[in-house]
Amino acid sequence: MAKQILILSGQVSSGKSTLCNNLVERFGFHHFKTKEWLKEHAGPEIMERGAMQQYGELLDQRTKGAWVRDALTRYLRGIDSDARVVVDAVRIVEQVEAIRRAYGRNVVHIHLYAPFEELAKRYKRRKQKGFKEFSSYEEVKQNKTESNVEDLAEVADVTIDTNRCTKDDVVVRAAAHLGLYGREYLRLVDVLIGGEYGSEGKGHIASYLAPEYNILVRVGGPNAGHTVFEQPKPYTFHHLPSGTRSSEAKLIIGPGAVINPVGLLEEIAKCGVDAERLSIDPQVMIIEEKDLVREVDLVRNIASTGSGVGAASARRIMGRGEVTEEDRIRLAKDISDLKPFVRSTHEELEKAYAAGKRIFLEGTQGTGLSLYHGRYPHVTSRDTTVSGCLAEAGISPSMVRRVIMVCRTYPIRVGDAPHTGMTSGYMSQPISWAEVSRRSGISLRELNKREKTSTTKRDRRVAEFDWALIRKAASLNGPTDIALTFADYVTIKNREARRFEQLSEDTIRFIEEI
Repeated sequence: MAKQILILSGQVSSGKSTLCNNLVERFGFHHFKTKEWLKEHAGPEIMERGAMQQYGELLDQRTKGAWVRDALTRYLRGIDSDARVVVDAVRIVEQVEAIRRAYGRNVVHIHLYAPFEELAKRYKRRKQKGFKEFSSYEEVKQNKTESNVEDLAEVADVTIDTNRCTKDDVVVRAAAHLGLYGREYLRLVDVLIGGEYGSEGKGHIASYLAPEYNILVRVGGPNAGHTVFEQPKPYTFHHLPSGTRSSEAKLIIGPGAVINPVGLLEEIAKCGVDAERLSIDPQVMIIEEKDLVREVDLVRNIASTGSGVGAASARRIMGRGEVTEEDRIRLAKDISDLKPFVRSTHEELEKAYAAGKRIFLEGTQGTGLSLYHGRYPHVTSRDTTVSGCLAEAGISPSMVRRVIMVCRTYPIRVGDAPHTGMTSGYMSQPISWAEVSRRSGISLRELNKREKTSTTKRDRRVAEFDWALIRKAASLNGPTDIALTFADYVTIKNREARRFEQLSEDTIRFIEEI
């Protein structure tokens, strides 16, 4: 038996089929059409409105309206027991009562209506291939059953005037009454963010956790590279979620993201991602060549990656009025090569909430680089906190279950801008990689080879663990969990640990204090 059975009633042209199609598309309903059932069992002779009305009335007389229930029962045998089904449509009270007796509290009855004049206008616009309609709506109403359909409003759980609502209004009202938004209290979203200056190892954590989720969401832009462990060599993601290759989850790039279409399409091809799996919001901002040019000075002055994300974001803000052709704004919906992937993040998330899907939101960079909460001007072009990531994705804070904040044992920043004397930003207690090597037992050669940025391949600077920064990041993000990475930088012996208690005593005390 289906989890939920929605039965629709309403006069011809009241909007039943439109509502059904929206429920199928947005919420995955199965669509049982009484009209198609009648065609299948009566044959081609009822391919016109009048004959179909007469055949339906004959079945009602023979079965006292139970034929719809019986046909529905046979239909339900072929679908999953946790499915939702919409019955389009019932026409007499006895049909409703028969279905209610069979399926009880699983049944919801919604009745649609509109004024006669509006119904007549809609009927004139109807075009159904291979099916003959009456010449006017007055002829439709001459049928006794059709003229009495409005009586079903008295026994319906919900009535909706489709003349005073848009198509979207109707589906929202129906979905709310059906409880399709009611799963939001389950808190289906987990968020992963960085607690320091980026390069905390978020990609590895995200890739490791990804198989636990149904949907992976990425925000930010290609100025953040998330490297994940793979054999024979690691793989770096710049646009797609880091769990793309370690799971089969659906993928979403949220509306606040900024993308380079060429780079994204290359990533899609390398990862073998198809349009059914990946959704790119139509409002995602596009990086143009001129954005890369405009960031040259930032590369020199603050060691920016120069990926064009900041310049593109600035154009998005300044391009809301009249702009020159040079500054014309292009979004994902304007890129022909991306069109197979473009669909609304909001609608995809609504489907996910309704189905109880688990969602993983992957933030980029680190809290210390936040445009608003980092030390300006040595910051990135977005808010890197949980709040900023949720806003870019279009996810309500009330949906969040866990916040995982990733921290390194030794925070890093990108190396200072070469040959300029300009710094990439403040660090509380800078130290050398030679000192990390001395403390940990890891060779300096290995550290120098490993500690290069994912996007620009620059050397990294390193510093002592910054307790004040972690406190601020914890205050801004409210983490429920902390993922501590690079435990081997405390001592190389930690590489042998498979369980928490196998870590060194110093490491365990360090973790407990964090």
